[in-house]
Amino acid sequence: MLSLVIVVLVTVAAGFIVWANDRRHAKYGMFLPAGVATVVGMLAWIICMAAGLGYQPGLTWVPWILPMVAGSAAAVAVAGYLGRLRTKRDTQRLTAALKK
Repeated sequence: MLSLVIVVLVTVAAGFIVWANDRRHAKYGMFLPAGVATVVGMLAWIICMAAGLGYQPGLTWVPWILPMVAGSAAAVAVAGYLGRLRTKRDTQRLTAALKK
């Protein structure tokens, strides 16, 4: 259970770091990357534990490292996708409003 707590703490921190380093972070909420990273990390941890990778010699690192990497990658992906998408939509809406 301690490994889940550490996975949650690391993925939340990674999500906040991703948000802080994104130049378009004003387009989406501060907790979105952290939340997505946490959910993906926890699901990856649960899947690893259900698959029996938690306490086997040589595979003990998998439920620690894999969820953290997956959560961080999910935060980067969400921040990149939503930042581009919302910037594009905001520009379209502003253009439409200015044309009226």
